[in-house]
Amino acid sequence: MKIFEEIESEVQSYARAFPRVFNRAQGEYLYDEDGNQYLDFLAGAGTLNYGHNNPHIKEMLLAYIEADGITHGLDMHTLAKGQFMETFSEKILRPRDLDYVLQFTGPTGTNAVEAALKLARNVTGRENIIAFTNGFHGVSLGSLAATGNSHHRGAAGVSLNGTTRMPYDGYLGEDIDTTAFLDKVLSDSSSGVDAPAAVIVETVQGEGGINAASFDWLRNLETVCRKHNILLIVDDIQAGCGRTGTYFSFEEVGIKPDIVTVSKSLSGYGLPFALVLIKPELDQWRPGEHNGTFRGNNMAFVTAKAAIDHYWSDEQFSNDVKRKGNYVSSRLESIVTQFGEGNFTTRGRGMFQGINCVSGELAGAITRKAFKQGLLIETSGADDQVVKLLCPLVISDENLARGIDTLERAIRDVCAGESDIPEEVNFFDESRAVA
Repeated sequence: MKIFEEIESEVQSYARAFPRVFNRAQGEYLYDEDGNQYLDFLAGAGTLNYGHNNPHIKEMLLAYIEADGITHGLDMHTLAKGQFMETFSEKILRPRDLDYVLQFTGPTGTNAVEAALKLARNVTGRENIIAFTNGFHGVSLGSLAATGNSHHRGAAGVSLNGTTRMPYDGYLGEDIDTTAFLDKVLSDSSSGVDAPAAVIVETVQGEGGINAASFDWLRNLETVCRKHNILLIVDDIQAGCGRTGTYFSFEEVGIKPDIVTVSKSLSGYGLPFALVLIKPELDQWRPGEHNGTFRGNNMAFVTAKAAIDHYWSDEQFSNDVKRKGNYVSSRLESIVTQFGEGNFTTRGRGMFQGINCVSGELAGAITRKAFKQGLLIETSGADDQVVKLLCPLVISDENLARGIDTLERAIRDVCAGESDIPEEVNFFDESRAVA
């Protein structure tokens, strides 16, 4: 369609990587207007953990719309909002012994981060925020100040202040515990690092290159925060909602953050929805201090409740994600062994993993080749050097294997210098076309 070229801004990005017009989606599949079927290993950058148009969730949404349920309600009390809160408290917070109040922010992840940083500063009376190398927390100015990526930071047009960057786990080598360095500079009044209001961290850095912090490092980080009376904020926007195998990515670590930001797959259906989880004693907002017109996406309340009811009422779904994650690990390790550890390494955990390539050019060539074979998969990292697997958590075992087979074939073709796709492995065939 020419309209995209004629009047859409040059800021578009995913459309450049996947130059098709998509018009239908279900589960782990996307379809373009020509009827071609694609396996989706992007899943809305982690927004579609439960797949496209999940039938269990869609049924509840359609019934709500048919009954003329409230669509927009600012931050007023609605039945949909109350039912979501009850479900979230009963099935997510209480079983994990987590005591948080819920702040409904604007519907994007970056707005949740903005609220978390603002609250931490107001509560502590301090300005500085500790953020980490390769971290990504959003592109609005407050969140962007905590983001490391120079491409995004360079677009700000103004100075980005109020943060101090510290090395993430593994940044200085596997044998160096960077939390010890953080403790040192916080203990030294001449370090030049102002006493921070909070530390903000991703347990697995998504856009930063699927860097997974070790559990020991995360525990040590919490210890440093408690020692220096600093709030610990976990940005669980991409790593949460089951992506690592548990609802929150920090559960298995055993830490309890002061503030947690959640978004992306929170709604369960791709609808915009973000939350800030706050320890009760920190909920010191005055009415309306952080507001927004779209704090009340009631349709997202409905779908979020449906997702929790269907997938998080027991341990079955979590265990299944962990099982699939183990399969992904074994397959990626096999690929690295096959094509050379000097060129590729694995990273991540659960269903949040990737292959680190020697360069962004190599990773880009692999994802382009995979797309020609019917697989949507993207890159991340400072130089886009990591091929990122982010498929829906509900993907069938068959399609999970099929997608990784396609990725492996793309790597083989690129490493062999092949430019054409052999007909016998062409992903587009009549059996996979839309009826």
